[in-house]
Amino acid sequence: MQIIPLSEELKKRIDLLCREQKDDGSWQYCFEGPVMTDAYMIILLRSLEVDNEPLIQQLTERLLTKQGPNGIWKVYPNERSGNLSATVEAVIALWYSQYADVNNDSMKKAYAFIRAHGGLKKTGLLTKTFLAMNGLYPWPRFPLNPALLILLPRFSPVNFYSFSSYARAHFAPALAAFEHRHAIKRPSLPDPSILEVRDDHSYWPEIDTLFSDKHLFPASFFNNELYKLSEMPQERLTLADQRIEEYILSHIEANGTLLSYASSTFFMIYGLLALDYQKDAPIILKAIAGIESLIWDEATLIHVQNSPSKIWDTGLMSYALKEAGCSIDDPPLKEAAHYLLDKQQHVLGDWVYHNRNTKAGGWGFSASNSLHPDLDDTQVALRTIQSFSSQSEAFTESYQRGITWLLSMQNHDGGWAAFEKNTDSRLISLLPIANIKRAAIDPSTPDITGRVLHALGTLNKDSQHLYQTRAAISWLKKVQEQDGSWYGRWGVCYIYGTWAAITGLCSVGVPTEEPVIQKALLWLLTLQHEDGGWGESCESDVAGHYMPLSFSTVVQTAWATDALIAICDKPNDAINRGIEYLLTSSKTDALYPTGSGLPGAFYIHYHGYPKYWPLLTLAHYHNKYEKG
Repeated sequence: MQIIPLSEELKKRIDLLCREQKDDGSWQYCFEGPVMTDAYMIILLRSLEVDNEPLIQQLTERLLTKQGPNGIWKVYPNERSGNLSATVEAVIALWYSQYADVNNDSMKKAYAFIRAHGGLKKTGLLTKTFLAMNGLYPWPRFPLNPALLILLPRFSPVNFYSFSSYARAHFAPALAAFEHRHAIKRPSLPDPSILEVRDDHSYWPEIDTLFSDKHLFPASFFNNELYKLSEMPQERLTLADQRIEEYILSHIEANGTLLSYASSTFFMIYGLLALDYQKDAPIILKAIAGIESLIWDEATLIHVQNSPSKIWDTGLMSYALKEAGCSIDDPPLKEAAHYLLDKQQHVLGDWVYHNRNTKAGGWGFSASNSLHPDLDDTQVALRTIQSFSSQSEAFTESYQRGITWLLSMQNHDGGWAAFEKNTDSRLISLLPIANIKRAAIDPSTPDITGRVLHALGTLNKDSQHLYQTRAAISWLKKVQEQDGSWYGRWGVCYIYGTWAAITGLCSVGVPTEEPVIQKALLWLLTLQHEDGGWGESCESDVAGHYMPLSFSTVVQTAWATDALIAICDKPNDAINRGIEYLLTSSKTDALYPTGSGLPGAFYIHYHGYPKYWPLLTLAHYHNKYEKG
């Protein structure tokens, strides 16, 4: 199979994508998640009696369009039995909206689905907590107050900062609401018993187990430590309130959101109300406005984005355009570089608790993010910043700060995590809560480690001699799956992780003849579809192994083909078929999510992914095989 030279195709795509650049030099595409944030927004506005009928009506319409013919909601299109938490969230939001017929056949099917799958008590912990904050679900009862968790000393084997930064942002306000058993009086709604909430004393099975089972480790540790703190209950709880409030207030961004996430900001509002803030307090009103600022409202799509991906989109688009032939003298790249330079963080965030004596220098995910950098955004921003480091002292200094921070965040095991360093408590991973390992801790992951390695290999040609690089290579070899793949935590899923690991290893000089590379190569080749593409289901995330998708996606085909290009000195049939798919595809993945937020619960359709990932793969093919 002969592929026509790609130079003209690249020029055409570059021209089209440069037209989509914003006036400030950025690119921004919709970060589309499941219905959770839209549902929570409707419930919040109604609960606080905020007058915004047009928004409530628009979000209601979106919820209704996402309901399946069998009455249920899903978090990815081919989810086999539907999603209980998503269905509950959507149903209750439609109750609150007052714009939906809550007794039609579709809703009755939804009620039946919820009852058949165990009712509200079988929903996820996040869902139950939000329902409890709104008086739709009972708070759990046991002798010790979990708010005392925030008072555990730093030297304790488990303490507040043992949890991931993302978990802390949700835990802190939830602890306040839990402590005070705070619930907003709900408006007139259908009787929740229609969803079969039964008084069987097991509303919170995961929490009941945690605090009642004396033989469950680390439940016994939590009990012992919290009992010590409860010697002076009122004084301790007052101090816990103060610590929770201090945490919340110190993590609010300029736009009023908590760490730039809609989900944590919803929780923050209820947490502050539990701490006796009034619903018309300036901080509450600004938080609501902050969530509204996250809304994507263009053409036919309105959606409360959990965390807009502006910096991520800009960094990846800039990198892809540069690889595709854009010069640093071209205005689009210049403007993007200055935008990214302005978004580098100079404030010490929570990451400093596990990484002292390092200056700030990372990048966040959203434009409003100034406190919560992550390693993936940092590595991709550095690719553009480094290209301009020879042109001004500002870019040189920015690059040095960024690369120093990135290297300093390496974990003891040799890998890199998403947000923090060495936040991988084995004790927390033993807690009897669903997805605890992937929600409450921040361990090294093959996808982040591979991307950081790739950045080091392309930004610093001597990086293969660094101790950090050797440690990362060793870690990636240890965590390769038996079938030759790697698990990708932040993308779907094994194709994503394998692409990141392979491109990272190859960029720092690991010979492609090594078994670790050849095993991955064979795994990828066996997955290629007849149309030349690749496709993986979000179900892989839940199953814990690769699950095929019945059709190919542009994004996953770009990842798989790029991995093969990194390995092979010459284009083979699999690579050429992958390139042909990217050139001729009808974009069948337009509505399929290829980003992962929380396994089994939150998947993301990045609207920019079908634009810059294929461009990057086409550019790598052209640069390696056509330009030599």
